[in-house]
Amino acid sequence: MFFLLTKVDSISTIELENKLKTNIQLIDVRTPGEFRRGHIKNAKNIPLSEINQFSPLTDKKVYVICQSGARSKLAAKKLKKRGFDVVNVQGGMHAWRGKIV
Repeated sequence: MFFLLTKVDSISTIELENKLKTNIQLIDVRTPGEFRRGHIKNAKNIPLSEINQFSPLTDKKVYVICQSGARSKLAAKKLKKRGFDVVNVQGGMHAWRGKIV
């Protein structure tokens, strides 16, 4: 499959925390149940199974997070293949040390 060869940029959760000080598009691709148990403020929940229906609000960069980084990496590859400027958050919520809501 082509998208498995697609190179996706990634950042750490510490870098993400700095990016959140500005207005970014953050997509959380975990299940709705996982999302309800705690997520980063202003993150939008779009489960991996629904990522192909995602349309970003603007042409801004899209940041993608999940629980460990595996699902978000796959989601990021799918989005990049569709032409979006996308960044995977390494380590996911497991590595996140900031506030959750």
